[in-house]
Amino acid sequence: MAGGTGFLASVASVAEAELVARHGADIIDLKNPSAGILGAVDTATSSHVVQHLRTQWPASDLLFSATIGDGPFEPDAVEIAIAHTAATGVDIVKVGCFAPALSTPLLQSLTSAAEQSVRLVVVLFAEHGAQLRELKALADCGIHGVMLDTANKATGSLRQKLTDDELATFVDTARQYRLLTGLAGSLRRGDIGPLLGLEPDYLGFRGALCDASDRTAGLDADAVESVRLLINSRGDSRARAS
Repeated sequence: MAGGTGFLASVASVAEAELVARHGADIIDLKNPSAGILGAVDTATSSHVVQHLRTQWPASDLLFSATIGDGPFEPDAVEIAIAHTAATGVDIVKVGCFAPALSTPLLQSLTSAAEQSVRLVVVLFAEHGAQLRELKALADCGIHGVMLDTANKATGSLRQKLTDDELATFVDTARQYRLLTGLAGSLRRGDIGPLLGLEPDYLGFRGALCDASDRTAGLDADAVESVRLLINSRGDSRARAS
């Protein structure tokens, strides 16, 4: 993703992972939408996807991420879930914070995992605001990055729940703490241009890549290609203007 905003595509199977890889996804994000907002793909499937695609594209810069699931988790269970997910070979493990504020046990679990060299991305939810107050505490844990998503897909997209100014402040503040930044949450093609202007490290998609924009349906190759081209073309235009 050097030099611009990357394209994260959430997939639930080897076939979906191959499709988004062929269409230029930068991060292949293993997530089972039928199991919740951050539903986990089983570890055997995740391992197979990572091994298979790294064999298929050995010279590529593909990155893999995976969620630990929606929980709820007891503090010790978070560490176990992170360890099991990391063992599948993914580059990034995503952990959702569904509460309005970070708890001390969660911060301790994140710190422990980061000390084991696991690259963690914590997912915060727009229903609780941009949560700028949490970013320093997360950075102090040693995590790799943060992203904003939406928990309730039925009540609107990310840009319907937070203004572009709020999102820009989130990205800028996270970057001050040297955190990778991602934006997701029922994003559509019309959101790509405005969000690229905020310069997050990646934009995440699932529903916009699916048949009839149904995040629990299969991926549509034309939709994946359309999102990839829009990220490329808008990013190129931004680079020429700078």
